[in-house]
Amino acid sequence: MPTVTEIAPDVYRITVFFSTINLQFNHFLVKDDEPLLFHTGLRGMFPEVKEGLSKVIDPAELRWISWSHFESDECGALKEWMTVAPNAQPACGAVGALVSVNDFVGQEVRIIGPQEPILTGKYRFRYYQTPQLPHGWDAGVLFEETERTLFSSDLFHQDGECEPLSHSSVIDRCRQTLANYQAGPLAGYVPYTPNTELILQGLASLKPKTVAAMHGSCFSGDCGQSLLDLGVVMKELLSKPFYKFGA
Repeated sequence: MPTVTEIAPDVYRITVFFSTINLQFNHFLVKDDEPLLFHTGLRGMFPEVKEGLSKVIDPAELRWISWSHFESDECGALKEWMTVAPNAQPACGAVGALVSVNDFVGQEVRIIGPQEPILTGKYRFRYYQTPQLPHGWDAGVLFEETERTLFSSDLFHQDGECEPLSHSSVIDRCRQTLANYQAGPLAGYVPYTPNTELILQGLASLKPKTVAAMHGSCFSGDCGQSLLDLGVVMKELLSKPFYKFGA
């Protein structure tokens, strides 16, 4: 059963909780003249996400579908959404489009970046490439400039059934989740590279008011400082070697 919460003006968090893995999957609908969906969800999750979105708009009204990087929970149900919303334009970064998505959907998708904004009516979106952050050569985030909402993908990941929107820091929960992943079979989930701090500093310079996180609570407050704090946590937990060949 999806839950739907408005976490910023016209931004709806559509959440499906998988209790077996203790994880929320958040998908974001921006209601505007040309509605936009960020994160399609897994193919198997499509009926639930569609049910949640239908509480806000008719799915056929979607005009934009976007995501961070090529992964099942990011864009696995892209073809299903394109079927129910035939006028919707898929849009992602250049690397994702050229390497994976154009072939996946059998057509050229819209390439977006800092110089190619999406205008949906009241709102303007820019896509910033963030290679290997959270993971993947093609990774990126979407930033809405009017209300200053950052769609952060797996950044600020928190396990558990969390409140839709937090007005206090979620860094401690992020730290615990990263530590748990790094100690288990999913170690390396978020790589730490020479570019990690540079990317987080760049995102902090956008001065977002709200972070729309894919897993766990969204966050409203001093999001710029939280991005810098996340960099400190990631360096502490992720910068040390952990790989053991053959393990």
